[in-house]
Amino acid sequence: MDRETRLKRLRFRAWHRGTKEADLMIGGFFDAHHLAWNDAEIAQFETLLEEQDVDIMAWALGTQPVPKRFNGDMIAAMRKLNFVPIAK
Repeated sequence: MDRETRLKRLRFRAWHRGTKEADLMIGGFFDAHHLAWNDAEIAQFETLLEEQDVDIMAWALGTQPVPKRFNGDMIAAMRKLNFVPIAK
């Protein structure tokens, strides 16, 4: 599958998680970062999306320890939460 199709599918999966909170966190993260990802990072995000939303969100919020296989730059960037729009 070509890169563009892969990213389109990932964007859909990132924005259709089942709850508004997960959509904003995971979809917002995808939108903010995917253009800079290399193939390995795309594969890592694909693997991350196989996990439960509550786990991904807990890792990003720092309320649960991050498994070694995900502990790295991607989760560190997700923990910044500077990509989630907050209505005022």
